[in-house]
Amino acid sequence: MYANKFSRLVLGVYSRKTAAVCRVVHSAAGRSGYSWTAVCKQRTLWLQRSACLKSQHTVPCHISARSASQTTVDPNEVRRFQSLANKWWDEQGEFAALHAMNDLRVPFIRDNLLNVHRTCHPGKPLRELRILDVGCGGGLLTEPLGRLGATVLGIDPVGDSIGTAQLHSSADPDLRDRVSYLACTLEELSAEEEGGEEEQGAGQFDAIVASEVVEHLADLETFAFCCSHVLKPGGSLFITTINKTNLSYALGIVVAEQLLRIVPSGTHDWEKFISPEELERLLESNGFSVQSVQGMLYNPVSGAWSWTNSTAINYALHAVKVRGDPHTEQAEESSSHPEDHTAATHS
Repeated sequence: MYANKFSRLVLGVYSRKTAAVCRVVHSAAGRSGYSWTAVCKQRTLWLQRSACLKSQHTVPCHISARSASQTTVDPNEVRRFQSLANKWWDEQGEFAALHAMNDLRVPFIRDNLLNVHRTCHPGKPLRELRILDVGCGGGLLTEPLGRLGATVLGIDPVGDSIGTAQLHSSADPDLRDRVSYLACTLEELSAEEEGGEEEQGAGQFDAIVASEVVEHLADLETFAFCCSHVLKPGGSLFITTINKTNLSYALGIVVAEQLLRIVPSGTHDWEKFISPEELERLLESNGFSVQSVQGMLYNPVSGAWSWTNSTAINYALHAVKVRGDPHTEQAEESSSHPEDHTAATHS
């Protein structure tokens, strides 16, 4: 019953006015014990919090990849995924939607990389490219990228998930020389060069993939900084995540988690969702240029994903590293023109 109800909502959501959508969700929620007020509560709290933060004077925090006091890892998220570590390859289980997402995200990554690098390797189009899969889980995206010819390193802070990924990939001889895994964080990998491990250090990857990851991180500024650090100049960053809207809360959490149980309850925290505009500003401040943003839509009835013009719920983003550490460049520019800096200070 709920599946049919949700399907009608999804198919009509982009062609109806916002008010009509609100009425539909309100009606469905009322019959299921939820209220539209509850659905929007977190959104309202976030807007109030944002307004307070904007009114305060803040000092820029220049994060060092080596001695960052902040971390991308949220202990609560690690515990949650620890309990699911042995379920990654159950295509009908908790990660069924992620398995289905490969139909969109693998071609999205492949085609954009080919546009950037103009390589020609029939059968293995990503050959000679090094890709870092951040938050790889059980290797659901790592493996297909390896089969396309790329050398892929998957990292995840959940050791049991890495164990699952290693065990699964070991059964495929085609992946043994192309796919490897490490149980570590992005900031730990970023710091390895300064510890003497140049192989995995700064500027070593042609691309970074963070699919359905950023909405689980504790600090996106550290994430963006470290991504820039380990990418080669001209390297690509691919992100798929969830927008921060009332609709994403209603469908992504209330319906998907609490009603239809498409994903386990508590998987997502709406406060961690980020809009494409916010994500683009964050990446640009860390030396990236966003090339494309595309909306994604999941149909729980068919279990399939499709591209859409709306980014109101899920979206995919491709960005390219265009320069080095923006904080270092800013400091160098200020030191090279001290008189300008002094004049600006007195003005």
